[in-house]
Amino acid sequence: MAMASPDWTSLAGLPLSAWTPRSQLSARVTSVPCARVPAIDIHNHLGRWLSDGEWMIDDVDALLAVMNDHRVETIVNLDGMWGDELDANLDRYDRVHPGRFLTFCQLDWALLVHEDGERMLRESLDDSAERGARGLKVWKNLGLTVRDASGALVLPDDDRVVRILAHAGELGLPVLIHVADPRAFFEPLDQHNERLDELLQEKDWWFGDTSRHPTFDRLLDALAALVMATPDTR
Repeated sequence: MAMASPDWTSLAGLPLSAWTPRSQLSARVTSVPCARVPAIDIHNHLGRWLSDGEWMIDDVDALLAVMNDHRVETIVNLDGMWGDELDANLDRYDRVHPGRFLTFCQLDWALLVHEDGERMLRESLDDSAERGARGLKVWKNLGLTVRDASGALVLPDDDRVVRILAHAGELGLPVLIHVADPRAFFEPLDQHNERLDELLQEKDWWFGDTSRHPTFDRLLDALAALVMATPDTR
């Protein structure tokens, strides 16, 4: 059957909302059911701060069975938070299954609205280390939304952040940090933005308003400065 001639004029004016492309990717799939060597998953969310209070994993034994089947030796859980929530994660994972889970804490950077916020954060980090946190996860809100008492955005290269993450190194806690997001999330929201369809669905992911957010390059420069300033922190 012959293919109909395309209506080039109509296609040229096709709105984005009506464009529903079908993927033409044809790739060979190789099944790898089990890691050749014991694997460590260094980035996972097993807690409940991202799921409206429900544990991401409702059956830990079933998760362990999957890990064993696929030769995943350890999972790093980034959802420890701090205080009682950290203890809840440690009780559920690390303390019951030694070596299979390593829970990282977080810090409530919003404490920097207080004059003694840096001290409070340092004490929180000390407390988390004493409870058994195995590392520190820094969320992307640092640099995008966290503000101090003056109303200024707190960037990753802020002196207070540098001192706190240097202290993490002193405590032997590695740091996993999320800085910025895809470059397109910082670009003008117009017909040229390659992530327009995604941002129309997730409006809070757009950081292109430079009156409220730093640029993508400024955030990456801040990350580089932070890393250089904390040579003893992994």
